[in-house]
Amino acid sequence: MKMTVIGCGYLGTTHAACMAELGHEVLGMDCDIDKVNTLAGGQAPFFERNLDDLLAKHTANATLRFTASYAEAAAFADLHFIGVGTPPQAAGDAYDLTHLLNATRQLAPYLTGPAVIAVKSTVPVGTAPRIAELLTRHAPAGDLIELAWNPEFLRESFAVEDTLRPDRLVLGFATTHSWAEARLRQAFAKLIDAGVPTIVTDWATAELAKGAANSFLATKISFINAMAEVCEKSGADVAALTDILGHDIRIGHRGMRPGLGFGGGCLPKDLAGFITRADELEASDAVGMLREARTVNTRRRQRVVDLTREELGPDLRGKRITVWGAAFKPETDDIRDSPALAVAQALHDLGASVTVTDPKALDNARKLHPELDYAADPVTAAQDAELLLHLTEWDHFTRIDPKLLATRTKSPKVIDARGTLDANRWRSAGWVLRTLGRA
Repeated sequence: MKMTVIGCGYLGTTHAACMAELGHEVLGMDCDIDKVNTLAGGQAPFFERNLDDLLAKHTANATLRFTASYAEAAAFADLHFIGVGTPPQAAGDAYDLTHLLNATRQLAPYLTGPAVIAVKSTVPVGTAPRIAELLTRHAPAGDLIELAWNPEFLRESFAVEDTLRPDRLVLGFATTHSWAEARLRQAFAKLIDAGVPTIVTDWATAELAKGAANSFLATKISFINAMAEVCEKSGADVAALTDILGHDIRIGHRGMRPGLGFGGGCLPKDLAGFITRADELEASDAVGMLREARTVNTRRRQRVVDLTREELGPDLRGKRITVWGAAFKPETDDIRDSPALAVAQALHDLGASVTVTDPKALDNARKLHPELDYAADPVTAAQDAELLLHLTEWDHFTRIDPKLLATRTKSPKVIDARGTLDANRWRSAGWVLRTLGRA
């Protein structure tokens, strides 16, 4: 098939490259000329594991191309995926639909024949009728344009895998047995034939799917972090407790990991957007637990600040602290709502001298937090440190020799906020180690 992907950010670029990998001819479209040129050269303007390999492969064999022209995109295919960003509004937690509405308005005038528009962007429920109305009003083809909703469920650092081997496909339509359904089934034929569960539903349910999924995941993470707080007070071990709970098939281990909490560009945004939309629908009472999940998540960051003051004293002015981690999670350079950087900034604001290191995210961190100090090497970063904070769980950090590291620091103390350092190994190397959720 021929298809386009409108919006080549994180979601759109991944989707375009993976659809080419599934055997289709894909044209990615974005208004940012610099981004288009970078992508046309076979490289993403951000780090995502295995994505550059796919981009290089398919731009080289011309099954994947990029353009800045809506006219070219409309003429290229009759199936158009829209994956533009829907960030929070500047004055609140509601989704900002500006990019989605603009993309629809700019594409529509070039749609002169039957076409399917499949939206992947995360939106508040009730958006689809607005998009459908814009298409009908501005597209010359009018009612021959069919709108579908195809939410994504990507995990950063696993986005390629999640696109090529998804847990499920969700296809939302205004009516059943539509031409749009047939086109999307054709586009995803290899996945459907491989047995990927495919749920066909209405627009509203498909719109809710991503926000509901992320809200549930956020609640699961915050639940186990709430249990970590109880463990610290009672002398219990949250790691062992998590293992016990995870063996219950109704609960499961996946996604339930105690630590510093969640961040990034999706989970916090989608949780906030879901709550805001529920309030607009006069369903505030139904999302009370989601508000508490947000509160617990914020409290984890403050807990690390509190532990730091317990170790170094209430006055942190002039104290040298090393932070391992800037990205919100490993295997990405994404620093949006990074718990690690939030803690680093809070400590800096209290007067500490904070040095941050990260394998991939230092350039992005410098732009957002120029007031912090940075070092490319984690051992160098810890030179003369009075406290080490392990805040992003890169495998790179766990492989460092704690004995060597102890000779570089002023005081071998570490707070493991992610619970992935080998406690026995570090303590036998002379470190005082504290882990969130353990006495």
